[in-house]
Amino acid sequence: MTSVVFSWNLVADFRDMWAYPFMVNAFRAGAVVAVLAGCVGWFTVLRRETFAGHTLSAVGFPGAAGAALVGVGSTAGYFGFCLAAALVLAVLPAPAGRGSGGPRAALTGTVQAFLLACGYLFTALYKGLLGGVDALLFGSFLGITATQVAVLAAVAAAVLAVLAVVGRPLLFASADPDVAAARGVPVRALGAVFLLLLGATAAEVGQITGSLLVFALLVMPAATAQQLTARPARGLLLSVLLALAATWLGLLAAYYSPCPIGFYVSTFSFGGYVLARAARTAARRFGAVPA
Repeated sequence: MTSVVFSWNLVADFRDMWAYPFMVNAFRAGAVVAVLAGCVGWFTVLRRETFAGHTLSAVGFPGAAGAALVGVGSTAGYFGFCLAAALVLAVLPAPAGRGSGGPRAALTGTVQAFLLACGYLFTALYKGLLGGVDALLFGSFLGITATQVAVLAAVAAAVLAVLAVVGRPLLFASADPDVAAARGVPVRALGAVFLLLLGATAAEVGQITGSLLVFALLVMPAATAQQLTARPARGLLLSVLLALAATWLGLLAAYYSPCPIGFYVSTFSFGGYVLARAARTAARRFGAVPA
């Protein structure tokens, strides 16, 4: 991969790159997880559940390591551990107001630390996995199969379908949970459903960016979009477009360099957030938007 040189002839470069089936699969998988992360991430930032998202993404590492240890596919490990952790978080006492602060934060951190320790144990027990630890933590686009793309697409479709059904009451419960509860909205149940959707999303994104850099798609594009617009529909669309741009640019950069894709996706997402933050600050200074 390091011998491939970018020629600045975009047509020729893309034709050469997409001559490899694994790169076609990587772009397909990247598009799937970007759309999913853009939508679910927007609600994650709105609900101030980024710490829960971080925990669910981190447990993807022991999930994949444990799957290798018992001889099953890493995809099963990602989804199994992330969804199980989401169920654990869903039954924890809900914090006052929005977010995952208070006693729930301490319990969430405890679950995260224990499962990361399990991941380290799994890698120690199965030494053949040690060469792939970097890929599990920081992502890799190599070896993505058409079957994995199909699984990612099916799970993403299911998650987005559920999100579309609960989206309106979830938005109400996320913006003002007290008023929503007073109006009869099942805030607690919606929170549990959202955590399961978040767990499935973290499992998907972790297979592209690595477990430690899931935030690059789950939080950064959504946070950037919310810097630029407070309108839900525009924010969701912008979050998806930013995640898609970061993913495809990251894949392109990683193909022409020895650095992992997680680094590039994170860098492009972070650059977008910095620019959006600077633009919003400048707009406030000149009175274009309210302070």
